[in-house]
Amino acid sequence: MTIQQLISDRVAAALAAAGAPGAPAVVQPASKPEFGDYQANGVMGAAKALKTNPRALAEQVIALLDLQGIASKVEIAGPGFINIHLDPAFIAGRVEKALADDSLGIAKAEARRVMVEYSSVNLAKEMHIGHLRGGIIGDALVRVNSFIGHDVIRQNHVGDWGTQFGMLVAYMVETQKAGDAAVELKDLDTFYKQSKKRFDEDEAFADLARDYVVKLQSGDAEVLALWQQFVKLSLTHCNAIYQKLGLLLDDGDVRGESFYNADLPVLVNELREKGLLTEDQGAQVVFLDEFKNKEGEPAAFIVQKQGGGYLYATTDLGAIRFRIGTLKLDRALYVVDSRQSLHFQQLFTTARKAGWLPQGADFEHIGHGTIMGPDGKPLKTRSGENIKLVELLDEAIERAYQLVSSKNAELPEAERRNIAQAVGIGALKYADLSKSRNTDYIFDWDAMLSFEGNTAPYLQYAYTRVQSVLRKAEDFNPAANIVVTEAAEKQLAVALTQFEDVVFTVAEGSQPHHLCSYLYNVATLFSRFYEACPILKSEGEVRQSRLQLAAATAKTLKAGLGLLGIAVLETM
Repeated sequence: MTIQQLISDRVAAALAAAGAPGAPAVVQPASKPEFGDYQANGVMGAAKALKTNPRALAEQVIALLDLQGIASKVEIAGPGFINIHLDPAFIAGRVEKALADDSLGIAKAEARRVMVEYSSVNLAKEMHIGHLRGGIIGDALVRVNSFIGHDVIRQNHVGDWGTQFGMLVAYMVETQKAGDAAVELKDLDTFYKQSKKRFDEDEAFADLARDYVVKLQSGDAEVLALWQQFVKLSLTHCNAIYQKLGLLLDDGDVRGESFYNADLPVLVNELREKGLLTEDQGAQVVFLDEFKNKEGEPAAFIVQKQGGGYLYATTDLGAIRFRIGTLKLDRALYVVDSRQSLHFQQLFTTARKAGWLPQGADFEHIGHGTIMGPDGKPLKTRSGENIKLVELLDEAIERAYQLVSSKNAELPEAERRNIAQAVGIGALKYADLSKSRNTDYIFDWDAMLSFEGNTAPYLQYAYTRVQSVLRKAEDFNPAANIVVTEAAEKQLAVALTQFEDVVFTVAEGSQPHHLCSYLYNVATLFSRFYEACPILKSEGEVRQSRLQLAAATAKTLKAGLGLLGIAVLETM
């Protein structure tokens, strides 16, 4: 149990004993050291409900609050806040427990089957900067949920079906006849644009493409083989990006739109049998009263187009049926651009109306904002094109290499290249993850690659700095007891014990920026501790204790950055 939950339970019990059963015990880390280590601010709401004086109720709660062995002092502040100062011995024990455990003493959650759908690229084109946030955020959520013990399924819901693939297969046949298909497919964007140009300008080619769509959807063996070849080649582009970016996705996580194709007519028929479908201008529609417009008209969720074609909404419904019926998910996190918010609201509502998505299953849209340029508009190339993701990653690594070389020119080139890989990719990831995923942010190379402030390079350097101290301490005893006496020691130790609270908060709310803020705070507190409390110059038990705090700091920074998918280095 986390410290925050432990204290919350004790405060809730005291509130109940004071005559306020069911009152929320709002306990949070204190904002300033003088306020203690944790602060309970649920008393005032309970006092209002009971129509009593908040400070008087707070006095009752303190009298009934059992924090023996946990807190050394509990006091009332302001109109009814309760400030809780943790016992140094209790804190030291928690840090020692974390040091002795590979999982830093974090208790496992009650295991749930959780799916994270992320990346989800369109295989017709190369990955671009618009795919960056979904991939980075989704990967962090996979790592965090796995770390606390959930059974996590990674899912890459790729766009590999539909009308455009008839066009692409037709163009593939044409280029194969010319003997240059392999060359064309090295650049998917060029391949797509040239095939689209042929489709728009040549009616005979367009008719051929439409014929291929029909053959593809009817399972023609020859056309399916060509389509599979295109999908395989397209995925090699994606996998190269995933590997360079350090994402956990691989071919085993791919389940494209085509996977659900056979179920689409079945689910449309089920919707009809359940009385949920209405024909509107030839299309099959589920009208949703929950999403009425200003005129009071229900929203139309189209599941089959006029002429019988299906939409990605239909495929998404098929995916829900599979994920509940076969994967038996308890929770599903769809990491997709926030602009798709309405679609997911209507999707989940339709699935629940149809009985395919039980109330107990938590299916959530984890929306994210857009990466903006200095002009406040979505980041593009100067010509207005989407920036290819592979080119962005290469530039991040090269910029990091130039930075590392300017600081450590004496290092062998191979070592500088290795550092640049970790620093460049880490900087890109952290710049994204350190912002609330709900907001847009301005892309800034100088800010993200800075060794000062809340950046990946700063945290990576903080880790190597601690490791350097530990290497110099030849007599370090990794089993030594921790004794917390100085203020800087306590502040750092308390922060280290809050790692568990933060990880569970991120898992619950799917907001990785809380972990970034926490790690930056830990690194900052270690710097203060290092300045205020000499480590290598101290002696005896004090030296060993401070070395243990340093070791716990390094272990926490490494674990936390690992949950964000960011590598650490022993030297920089």
